[in-house]
Amino acid sequence: MHSDTQTLTFPVAGMTCAGCAASVESMISSQQGVEKAEVNYASQSVKVAYHPDIIKPSEFQKEVQSVGYDLILDTENGKALQEEAQQTHDQQLKTKLLGAAALTVPVVLLGMFFMDLPYANYCMLALTAPVLFIFGRNFFAGAWKQARHARANMDTLVALSTGIAFLFSLFNTLYPEFWHKRGLHAHVYYEAAAVVIVFILLGKLLEERAKSNTSSAIKKLTGLQPKTVLLVTPAGEQETPIADVQIGDQILVRSGEKIPVDGTLYEGHSFVNESMISGEPVAVEKKAGDSVFAGTINQKGSFRFTAEKVGGATLLAQIIQLVQDAQGSKAPVQKLVDKIAGIFVPVVMGIALLTLVIWLIFGGQHAFTQGLLAMVTVLVIACPCALGLATPTALMVGIGKGAENGILIKDAEALEQGHRINAIILDKTGTLTEGKSVVTDLIWTSELSATENLQAVFREIEKQSEHPLASAIVEYFPNERTLVQVESFESLTGQGVKAKYQGKLYQAGSHNMVEQKGLAIPADLQNRIPELLAKAKTIIYFGDDRKVFCMAAITDQIKATSATAVKVLKRQGIAVYMLTGDNAATAAAIAGEAGIDHFEADVLPSGKADFVKNLQAQGKTVAMIGDGINDSQALAQANVSIAMGKGSDIAMDVAGLTLVSSDLLQVPKALKLSRLTVQTIRQNLFWAFIYNLIGIPLAAGILYPFNGFLLNPMIAGAAMALSSVSVVSNSLRLKWAKLN
Repeated sequence: MHSDTQTLTFPVAGMTCAGCAASVESMISSQQGVEKAEVNYASQSVKVAYHPDIIKPSEFQKEVQSVGYDLILDTENGKALQEEAQQTHDQQLKTKLLGAAALTVPVVLLGMFFMDLPYANYCMLALTAPVLFIFGRNFFAGAWKQARHARANMDTLVALSTGIAFLFSLFNTLYPEFWHKRGLHAHVYYEAAAVVIVFILLGKLLEERAKSNTSSAIKKLTGLQPKTVLLVTPAGEQETPIADVQIGDQILVRSGEKIPVDGTLYEGHSFVNESMISGEPVAVEKKAGDSVFAGTINQKGSFRFTAEKVGGATLLAQIIQLVQDAQGSKAPVQKLVDKIAGIFVPVVMGIALLTLVIWLIFGGQHAFTQGLLAMVTVLVIACPCALGLATPTALMVGIGKGAENGILIKDAEALEQGHRINAIILDKTGTLTEGKSVVTDLIWTSELSATENLQAVFREIEKQSEHPLASAIVEYFPNERTLVQVESFESLTGQGVKAKYQGKLYQAGSHNMVEQKGLAIPADLQNRIPELLAKAKTIIYFGDDRKVFCMAAITDQIKATSATAVKVLKRQGIAVYMLTGDNAATAAAIAGEAGIDHFEADVLPSGKADFVKNLQAQGKTVAMIGDGINDSQALAQANVSIAMGKGSDIAMDVAGLTLVSSDLLQVPKALKLSRLTVQTIRQNLFWAFIYNLIGIPLAAGILYPFNGFLLNPMIAGAAMALSSVSVVSNSLRLKWAKLN
């Protein structure tokens, strides 16, 4: 009878690819006493369910260390230690890349143009050895650790090909007469070995940077939660670490502070910015009995509330978890390369070994010499230089092309899926609309002969108001120069504001205020109300103590290009949906204006992510376009995520693509760019392998029995270099592609 299963999450150090994640997961899962291990590559962590009476974390830590990675068991400071280790790793990677590149450039010049110089081979030997065994030593160490467990990965391929090329070149440098006596030239392949190391290091550095950007979204989400809270106790207010907050605790939140946990307000009144949840820029009024959520920001006033959900149960914690899970489930294009490399390595090794064996059996007089040469030729032509270049070069050109057009590309996943998109979900506020409340109509009653002075009074009252819509009215009068001095200003909770000017009372507020105060609305204003409400506009009324003088209609306007962009997407056969946390009337008005047939209102962040999942379950490839923190779950869940450049940093960090101009007309361009870029990556993989598919059989000597042809290692090296040139040239073609 074993103890209950314990589940803990540990940071993992040293993972650099999806293959590494699979290796760590496999090593831990194979241990006795481990029920399940799940590696999240995005967060660089592993969740392990195990029986503590059978196995200790230190035991599966040793297993992970034995294949070249590390498990951080310090659960309190694990993340900090992992970040520290990652920073050190990044710096070391940069140093290695610069050092390797500095030594490789002269090797390439000598190998390509000055190979007949005296002692050229010895100079290349002296320069290449540090590239391989100092700057590239991790590839050899990683390959050795994998080999001890009968495993192979990209490190194996790199170490094997560069190691064989180097040893073969070393032999030819020291004993060139061995080949000369047999009528063959003693070629060296130092430049090939060094260039492979440099390009693989470059690829890893690019990957690390992309990974760092991904994890920064999680850091920023975590940063929305304050580290301490003000607990209300019988002894007074006490500053307490957020980890110590319990359900039922009473908490004070002051103006400008972030709300620490979920709960219900019981004393005070304020406006809270809940754009993280709803996406709406207008702060929400909060009074006793209303719910408040962790991570949202108290804008004005202070209040006390009772904690109801703490720790991992808060809405913010759930958003963080969902973003992590969705990011971890993604498979970048590089994973395809790793999969191919996983098969490619043993196949190439097998072919090389088989070549030598066949030559030894059937080779006749020069069996060993020809067999050894053929084996080395197979390994040289199979060198993964072009394979290492295939993805990073296409990405670099694609990213540059996108940047020129205001489209920032962050991950290969978006590029891989972009051309398959057949459903697009648009957030409303900030995506379809400008994301800012503005006054669209200011309507004065015809019963007034002059409004100049009243206009100044209206502006001055709203200037002193704390309500979020007041700023829209103030901004509507940018040139108002008439100075008025209002007196006895007072805020009417849930209604509006009032003040006196020259002894007369003036009021501004909602329809609720008009009803409560019994204000009369002139017929010409009354006639306009249905029209404004039908367009989902919010109306602010202004008048004295008897009647309304003026109505200000406020709305978040749709962007000028949104309707055209929707039309273009629909013409391309893409289904367009709109999701919003706003009410149904406003959603219907905006959807109608934008030409969107399918929309849903009052949708929470988790609801947006669920909507994406539902479409995916129907077999659709979904793109989510949004700009707020409330969109981050759905962005992380979607096959392709696109953020607006003027949106939140977190949305941009989660998204694979960002539109700098926040113009939806950029979406069709982004989809075309992703299609062209992924096409280029696939073409590059073709060019990386076609030389191998043709060259490896020739290198093994498949034509030798028929016409005596045996591929020269020099030609093999040239073919390998040509495959790299083909890949780079193909990537550069993308620079001249047209996106319109």
